[in-house]
Amino acid sequence: MERINQLREALPDAARDIKINLQNVLGPGSLSPAQIWGTALASAYAARNDKLKDAVLADAKAAGVPDATLDDAKAAAVLMGMNNVFYRFRHAIGKDSYGQMPARLRMLRTTQVASTKPDFDLFCFAVSAINFCESCMQAHEKEALEGGLSEAQVQDAVRIAATMNAAAVALEL
Repeated sequence: MERINQLREALPDAARDIKINLQNVLGPGSLSPAQIWGTALASAYAARNDKLKDAVLADAKAAGVPDATLDDAKAAAVLMGMNNVFYRFRHAIGKDSYGQMPARLRMLRTTQVASTKPDFDLFCFAVSAINFCESCMQAHEKEALEGGLSEAQVQDAVRIAATMNAAAVALEL
C-alpha cells in the first residue's frame, strides 16, 4: 500500500480519522484481497479523484490483483454512473408509470463479468452507495448475498466506499 500510504500522509489534519480508516478498511477482514481492491478501485472511480484512483490502481496492481477484477471495478463504476442516475430518477419521481417503461439502456456488461458475479455485484453496490441509489443498492446487495457473500462482506464493502469517498473529499481540501 505504498501509494495509499503516501496519500494518507498528505491528507490534512481535518482527515485524521480518514487516515486511520484507510489503513483499516484496506486491511484483512471478511473480504478477499481481490474484493478489497476491486471495491476500493470502483469506489475511487465513483469518488472522481484522480490522485486517489491512481494510488488505488497502482497498489492493487502491486498486490497482484487480477486484471479481470480491475476491469470489473472499472465497469461497475461506469455502469453504475449511468444506472444510479436512471434508477434514482425512477425512485425519486415515484410514479408507477415510469417503472412500467423499459429502461432501454444497454447494461449487458452486468451479466458478462470478468471476475465473479458476486464480486461484480459487490463493486456495483459500493458505487451505488456513494451515488446513493437506493434501488441499485438493494438489487446488488440481494445479488451479492444470493451469490454467496455475507452481510459482513457487504458491510465491509460499504465501509471501503465510505472511506474512499471521504478520502477524495479530503484530497480536495
